[in-house]
Amino acid sequence: MTGGGNYLKKHTEALVKDVGIEAACTLTGRSKATLGRYYSDAEEHADRFMPIDAVAALEGAARFPHVTTALAELQGITLSYDQSKRNSPEGGGVNADVIQLSQRFAMLMGEYNQSIEDGIITINEAKRLLRETVALQQVLLEMKLHLEEEQVS
Repeated sequence: MTGGGNYLKKHTEALVKDVGIEAACTLTGRSKATLGRYYSDAEEHADRFMPIDAVAALEGAARFPHVTTALAELQGITLSYDQSKRNSPEGGGVNADVIQLSQRFAMLMGEYNQSIEDGIITINEAKRLLRETVALQQVLLEMKLHLEEEQVS
């Protein structure tokens, strides 16, 4: 199986686990065994992938679009996924973005420092780093939009 295939299977498994196996069966109309085949790394299932309608149904119920993000990354595409729930309305423009950017970067570096302390980055540590990286990316995207807004004004 190609590296891309393994990557998709791992993200398919993450999607099913995010939703829960029982709920995934209900949402997709497929059995546990069938769903398991979609993310199995066994040679006999190497060419089996979850159909797009099932991915769409599961990602609608999931906390994160695991498979869509994986597909985009395999094509070198960066997606913006914003699930933030802010206490205050957006505002402040570029100056507020710069402050938020430095705070997010500090949080990322803090996570990295803690993760690398023992010389090994575990899966859970990598997931925390990924979450911080995505949050940093979101701040950069907002900053870019604010800068483009100011350029037009």
